[in-house]
Amino acid sequence: MPSHRRIRSRGAQARPLTLLALTCSLLATGALTGCSDDSGGSSASTATVAPSARVSASFSGELPSAIASSAASKIASARASASAAVSSVSARASEFEASVSAEFERRSTAAKKALQGVEGQGNAMSEVTMSGLARADTGGVLAVLVRITNGTDSKASYAVRIDFEDAQHKVVETRYTGAEDLAPGKREQPIVFSHEPAEPRLTPRLAQAQRY
Repeated sequence: MPSHRRIRSRGAQARPLTLLALTCSLLATGALTGCSDDSGGSSASTATVAPSARVSASFSGELPSAIASSAASKIASARASASAAVSSVSARASEFEASVSAEFERRSTAAKKALQGVEGQGNAMSEVTMSGLARADTGGVLAVLVRITNGTDSKASYAVRIDFEDAQHKVVETRYTGAEDLAPGKREQPIVFSHEPAEPRLTPRLAQAQRY
């Protein structure tokens, strides 16, 4: 019986010694600021967490500020690049329009005016067709060739509206063209250009055609 009690006594002392070793080990790594004494007793100073210099630096506020500054700079740069791309496309489209027809702007203004007050698709949808032009031939600009044919037996003028839609069928841009005093059976083929960037890709749609 005495030997049995001695074994239990040793077991009871082993746990505080183990905790003491662990505490001192943490102190050596800088994780704790207190440790019990080395006399084998149960007294120990209070352990408190001491954050390392590396951890403290990460919460100084300097790193988030640097990230925010870098992000703002990148956003501004992206916006400037997008704006430059749009301006470049618009400039090329305008140059190509001018080279194809000096009457383009006048036709566009006249067609837009003629379509004011027209409800629905108009009375000349069957006399107008269109097809896309290769971007290689237009300097990368989205353009469509519009074919306007006078299918009546008298001279007539035509106003056409083209909508450029995105993948969700939302109208992103609207352009106008037309033909004036077109003789019976005659055809004109104006070109309509989008001034939007190449991406995202847009789809041209014949929205209105009015004979007047």
